[in-house]
Amino acid sequence: MSREELCWLSATELAALIRKKKVSPVEVVDAVLDRIDKINPKLNAFVTLTADDARQAAKLAERQLMGKGAKLGPLHGVPFSVKDLVITRGVRTTFGTPLYRDNVPTEDAPMVERMKAAGGIMIGKTNTPTFGWIGATHNRLFGVTRNPWNLDRTPGGSSGGASAAAAAGLGPLHIGTDGGGSIRIPASCAGVFGFKPSYGRIPTYPVSGAWSLSHIGPLTRTVADAALMTQVGAGPDERDQYSLPAARVDYVKALRGSLKGWRVAWSADLGFVEALDPEVRAVCATAARAFRELGCRVEEVTPAWPSPRDCWEQIFCGGIATRLAPYLNRRDEIEPGLVRIIEVTLKNRPTRYVQAWFDRLAWWQHPRAFFEK
Repeated sequence: MSREELCWLSATELAALIRKKKVSPVEVVDAVLDRIDKINPKLNAFVTLTADDARQAAKLAERQLMGKGAKLGPLHGVPFSVKDLVITRGVRTTFGTPLYRDNVPTEDAPMVERMKAAGGIMIGKTNTPTFGWIGATHNRLFGVTRNPWNLDRTPGGSSGGASAAAAAGLGPLHIGTDGGGSIRIPASCAGVFGFKPSYGRIPTYPVSGAWSLSHIGPLTRTVADAALMTQVGAGPDERDQYSLPAARVDYVKALRGSLKGWRVAWSADLGFVEALDPEVRAVCATAARAFRELGCRVEEVTPAWPSPRDCWEQIFCGGIATRLAPYLNRRDEIEPGLVRIIEVTLKNRPTRYVQAWFDRLAWWQHPRAFFEK
């Protein structure tokens, strides 16, 4: 098998081949790092590489593989990347801003810890806009990340480095974050798979500016790989008081089950979206038909939900503004649009932020009632 072919295999496939000793962790890591060296200058998906550490970890993984009685994790020898909003021990974490260009954490985030404990090998950090503030990926520290399908277009954001890396074959597993579409938008823009797990399903530490909105989640080329990452990352962590108890579900095995008889609702507008591109609607309708062909009972619905946009903006911008307000004296290092958000938000009355929380709690009653039908 060629190095190029190794780069396009899923994590599920790579893990199986490594366990069978048909390929080695060293071969896999070297293949991915070589491809990054070749492709990344065009994309700017990776902003920090941990090539030396990755190669050392791959050699250790190979020795463990050849040893007797070694317990191998589900990701043994499989490379993964980490979005540059997620802390990594001994590896700089800049949050996409010159303000943190020299920040080197002393501990890993829970998801990073768990990926490593499962045998995964970290190969580097992927680009993000400053603190994940927009749905495209560029910043003043590392510049623009480009879409591998069309270099003139964005891979989305804020996990755009991760989506570009996944789409370009720069590793099979990529850790992203999502507070308002930051996994789902880039997954869509780059043609890969990503989803935002339920709040607390994968622990988040330390808290972000948008702590009550932000989730950790996967970006991958296959659904099975995303399930595998979720299986590895899910479960409580005492550092995150909102982390959920361990779920009584095997996400990987669940993919093999039948969907026959499931009730599926899909909506083109959720009752509040003002404009939907016809092409997007057609793609969604095709997906709905696929569920119907799998045996689901599919119904198109238009729930009368009010728009949560203002509520979301108040909570998200309030958190980001609070986090960055101390740095306004260094505004030349912050994107002008983000500076405006900070300044406008800081002029708001505190009661407006609190009201947004009340509105959020009230809004929840709409989907709650809907799912009781």
